[in-house]
Amino acid sequence: MGRRSRGRRLQQQQQQRPGSAEDGGKRNGAGWEGGYPEIIKENKLFEHYYQELKIVPEGEWDQFMGALREPLPATLRITGYKSHAKEILHCLKNKYFKELEDLEVDGQKVEVPQPLSWYPEELAWHTNLSRKILRKSPQLEKFHQFLVSETESGNISRQEAVSMIPPLLLNAHPHHKILDMCAAPGSKTTQLIEMLHADMNVPFPEGFVIANDVDNKRCYLLVHQAKRLGSPCIMVVNHDASCIPRLQMDVNGRKEVLFYDRILCDVPCSGDGTMRKNIDVWKKWSTLNSLQLHGLQLRIATRGAEQLVEGGRMVYSTCSLNPIEDEAVIASLLEKSEGALELADVSSELPGLKWVPGLSQWKVMTKDGQWFASWDDVPHNRHTQIRPTMFPPKDPEKLQAMHLERCLRILPHHQNTGGFFVAVLVKKSSMPWNKRPPKLQGEPAVPQASVLPNPVEPTAGSISDPSELESKLAPGISDTEAMERAENVENSGSKKDGVCGPPPSKKMKLFGFKEDPFVFIPEDDPLFPPIQKFYALDPSFPKTNLLTRTTEGKKRQLYMVSKELRNVLLNNSERMKVINTGIKVWCRNNSGEEFDCAFRLAQEGIYTLYPFINSRIITVSLEDVQVLLTQENPFFRKLSSEAYSQVKDMAKGSVVLKYEPDPTKPDALQCPIVLCGWRGKASVRTFVPRNERLHYLRMMGLEVPAGKKRAGAAGAPGAGTASPAEPEDGVDAASPAEPEDGVDAASPAEPEDRAGAEQEAGLDAASGGDPAGAGLPR
Repeated sequence: MGRRSRGRRLQQQQQQRPGSAEDGGKRNGAGWEGGYPEIIKENKLFEHYYQELKIVPEGEWDQFMGALREPLPATLRITGYKSHAKEILHCLKNKYFKELEDLEVDGQKVEVPQPLSWYPEELAWHTNLSRKILRKSPQLEKFHQFLVSETESGNISRQEAVSMIPPLLLNAHPHHKILDMCAAPGSKTTQLIEMLHADMNVPFPEGFVIANDVDNKRCYLLVHQAKRLGSPCIMVVNHDASCIPRLQMDVNGRKEVLFYDRILCDVPCSGDGTMRKNIDVWKKWSTLNSLQLHGLQLRIATRGAEQLVEGGRMVYSTCSLNPIEDEAVIASLLEKSEGALELADVSSELPGLKWVPGLSQWKVMTKDGQWFASWDDVPHNRHTQIRPTMFPPKDPEKLQAMHLERCLRILPHHQNTGGFFVAVLVKKSSMPWNKRPPKLQGEPAVPQASVLPNPVEPTAGSISDPSELESKLAPGISDTEAMERAENVENSGSKKDGVCGPPPSKKMKLFGFKEDPFVFIPEDDPLFPPIQKFYALDPSFPKTNLLTRTTEGKKRQLYMVSKELRNVLLNNSERMKVINTGIKVWCRNNSGEEFDCAFRLAQEGIYTLYPFINSRIITVSLEDVQVLLTQENPFFRKLSSEAYSQVKDMAKGSVVLKYEPDPTKPDALQCPIVLCGWRGKASVRTFVPRNERLHYLRMMGLEVPAGKKRAGAAGAPGAGTASPAEPEDGVDAASPAEPEDGVDAASPAEPEDRAGAEQEAGLDAASGGDPAGAGLPR
């Protein structure tokens, strides 16, 4: 077809489109600009199904459906463990929210954001501003830039309100060992990491988070989310949650099975509670999705219950309103646990949250609208699609003892949220197919979550009922089998000391990218003494927790994990596919040997490392911080006299720049700041990612206009020639290219699949090459 013919056809199509010529192609009642029909928010089968099940209190159906048809309000959460969370909250309330007062966008009055009444310490807020309005409106540009930049820095998470509930109900503490079974994209995982770091004075909490996802590519999204928080206590793994392997830890020289204190089980679901943001659900909804997912959800929940320590807590959640995915899974799990699990009453744990109790009676409907009230009514030809575990228990006493009313169902019209379901389970004893239960020894400050391995055997007796058969087949690998595997690996002699590589392909099929090994630095490694001497590291520094991602050649990056995660890594490398763990604490300078130490500090891990550093520290004032963050290579004389006296006699090399707030000046910034820098011949500079740089400037009351960002937050003219860091890259300013590690601690480079995520994340690996160290101040 020629150009003219195409032009004529396009013209005809535009004339035929309703609203295309008259209103300039804008959206009207008939459709979107571009000619796509608008999705009609109607689904008769959906309404019939939920009206029949009575999930909505009487007299509230119209409000329920009305809320589902409205767009979901935007919500944001301030990360709670950062020492400057209060400063961000103060900045939001007194600056950005005040600017939104009496503002109108497209004729709609902008409501000032309000705190979520049930979220602690006003750290979560919601607004009627949709993402589209935030992106498109010039009046909101400054607020939108703030949200984007602070999100990248890890200080704010844009997260749906109901999604914040499961981690809160998990009630995690810094000493807890936590498993997040279906973690991607990672917003709930970040909440769990915050809970571990409730006390910022403790760089290495005794607990940890193992975040798992079955989708290899989504694991890298999870890595990006977790990396923003800079914790040494997070490990990302890639497994099918329904058969996630049982891990071991070394306890006083003995191998013991790892049981978790807390497990988050946010399972894959049909997602009909997300209709307000995923409008495709209106068109595609049917009960078939729930019927197909029920079995997987039950297997994942069962596997989680198996790995929970006695006395531990597991939260099961879905963004579905369907009882087949919700109460039916919980009822079946409680039934097969034979009293080992019970539903906790959490009605008073989140005051201010509105919810309705779980159902105790429900029916099953096929995709074509046929109803079944019990398993006995299901014809034989439907037995593959409908299973006995989908129905409520027949025995009224057993049903009553389950207390299904303790489940929480959040309905959209009650607090202007999405739909959600949560159930909190507590493990009272071992599951019936375990012979010897793992016991929590008392309730000390640090509970013993790891216990001796237990063989798994099915209970004796014949299995006549199909639901009983499913309950016996649900458990994954037995403890005995897991221990035998471990012994075989140890006895094979093939494993190198301190090297945790990917599992061999015969034992586990590898999906996605192949990861580099995790290699712990040996205690006698000559690499470490110069670092220890240069930074005057405290004798308590846990050097055995340092690792790298290469077994050959120069070690270019050094990462750090907590003692407990080191234990997990060393004892499970043959049965676990680790995607990422550890935070970067040091990077090699190619010309670093001339500065007495080949490794410079990395900003990513400075808050973990700083408590152990006793040398190379420059105490700076708030004015100094402003100079360092807005000028590329300020000369010593531009600093305050106190800072100048400290830096002038210091040897060249990496330094720590520390601001300590003055409590006698309440109007000044009241959170401590620790920055990595470089002391050159006559100048000093910071190595801080763009968004973190902008964050600190905002906290000091300075706003950098969008047009000046590229110049490095107001860098001096000509100074950029020596600077490898262009702030829009979002990279650690003087970071040379590190070919060994592709995506920071994450993994070797897989450019096509991960480049986009890396650029968005602003990780060091995305930085430009600086092979000769030319970017360092002279």
